Amino acid sequence: MSREIIRPFLITKDEEGAFRLTVRETRYNSQGYPLVTSHLQEETFKTATAARNFARDTFNAEPGQYATK
Repeated sequence: MSREIIRPFLITKDEEGAFRLTVRETRYNSQGYPLVTSHLQEETFKTATAARNFARDTFNAEPGQYATK
């Protein structure tokens, strides 16, 4: 079981070159195992910064809560 902390906001680049934002929610079961639920947002962004700004404005994201892939 990995104890790595899952960052709640994942920014990825799709095949067309647009950036997408995935919002992840982590819960833990009774044995302490993390259960992660991911929700890909419908919006696309021209830059990763635009995706970060959207997460900040919409989900109150803070610096350090982003992962990129």
